[in-house]
Amino acid sequence: MTSDTCQRRGKTEVPSSRARIPGTLVFLTHLDNLVRYRIRRHQKGDQEMPETPPVQDLDALLEESVKIHGHHQCPGQVLGVRMAIMGLREIGISDPKGEDRKAIVVFVETDRCATDAIQAVTGCTLGKRTMKFMDYGKMAATFLNLRNGKAVRIVAREESREAAARYFPRIEDKYQAQREAYKIMPDEELFEAMEVSVEIGRQDMPGRPLRRVRCARCGEAVQDMREVYDQGAALCRPCASGGYYRVKGKEESTQQPGLP
Repeated sequence: MTSDTCQRRGKTEVPSSRARIPGTLVFLTHLDNLVRYRIRRHQKGDQEMPETPPVQDLDALLEESVKIHGHHQCPGQVLGVRMAIMGLREIGISDPKGEDRKAIVVFVETDRCATDAIQAVTGCTLGKRTMKFMDYGKMAATFLNLRNGKAVRIVAREESREAAARYFPRIEDKYQAQREAYKIMPDEELFEAMEVSVEIGRQDMPGRPLRRVRCARCGEAVQDMREVYDQGAALCRPCASGGYYRVKGKEESTQQPGLP
């Protein structure tokens, strides 16, 4: 067959060989789901069914996420990008890497793929002190607008994993189905959003360190008011209560609290 289409009994048909190409199948199914979703939006009204991100914008953000994350696109990255888009919208941040770059702080609750995706969208990083890592092991993040104090915590719905299979039932690999479904599922099906209050101490704000002291035990400098006091002496946290590391030959230095 020399063309993509053929005339058969007066009808234009797409050769069945195209449907066997995985990339084509994903694209056609993706397109079909978008059309169906927009029909439902038209029938129910825009206010009842929030718009999903424009495909072109989403693809560009996912490309940026892949660059930061360092490997191929995965469901976690799609969730992170979608979560960040929603979070920024909810707190009124439209230019996170430009005019609004000093007005946003993000608290992430996982150290997995989604966090790199959130960084790709928001521009927030640990080094700039605009991203805070809370080790909760949850697929969740809180977006804070420093100008007005508005904060929204967004949590990925666990049931969205199973819902993804309904969008792409012909894709056998569940992770691939999740990846493609998360791109087009409406926000309300992917996430739970809640308005929260967040207080940030001045020692946790972006900017220069407020204070720098020496630990009375190990002599190392401690910034940003992270020291603790024991009998009036300033100690770093590893010396005060134990750290994650052990210095060979000096194991007790990061395990035993108290003064020398």
